This record gives sequence, structure tokens and C-alpha cells, in this order.
Amino acid sequence: MTAQKDLVERVRDELRARNPREVPMFGGVSFMVEGRMVAAARREGALLLRIDPADAEDLLARPGAHPALMGADRPMGDGWISIEQAALQGPGLESWLEPALTFHAAQGTE
Repeated sequence: MTAQKDLVERVRDELRARNPREVPMFGGVSFMVEGRMVAAARREGALLLRIDPADAEDLLARPGAHPALMGADRPMGDGWISIEQAALQGPGLESWLEPALTFHAAQGTE
């Protein structure tokens, strides 16, 4: 199984109760909850997350996190981070999805 396929299955399992819709986007498989993207499993096995830009600095200080890029060198902005495959092992995936889901929930209240 490829790193991306493994990640897709793991994210699918973590988000199952939220009825995500899977959409090919951002060079991978994006997971939409209530019509908004929460995360994407990228080709190389990294996880792309939509986060609160106010939390970006703290989240980027965690091991394995980097500013998300579109292509080789185009930053996606403060509301997007990319998590290396190694940081997603074991319980790591759940700990990364949590801030994305928190931001998603807050967006639904505005």
C-alpha cells in the first residue's frame, strides 16, 4: 500500500462519524465535512490541514509541521499547514486532525 493510500484510509476512519466527502484536490484526496475542506492526504503521504491562522505559529512549532506549499515554492498562506508522514504515525494523526476540526467547527458558527 502506498503512503497516500494508507493515509487516506486512516483519515477516512478518523472522520467516519462526520460523513466526509472525498474529493480529488491539491494533488491528493481532500476530505470535506459539511462542504468545507478539513484535510487532504497528499501523494507523498503528507497531510495538508486547514487551520485557524491564529494557531499557525504554535502548530508549526510542533515536529513534522511545515507551511503548506502549492507546487514547489508557492506558500498557501497562514491557514494551511503540511504534516510530514513520520509525524502522523500512531496517535499522531488524531492529534493533528483535532485543530483542523476545531477550526472547522468555529467556521460553522459565523
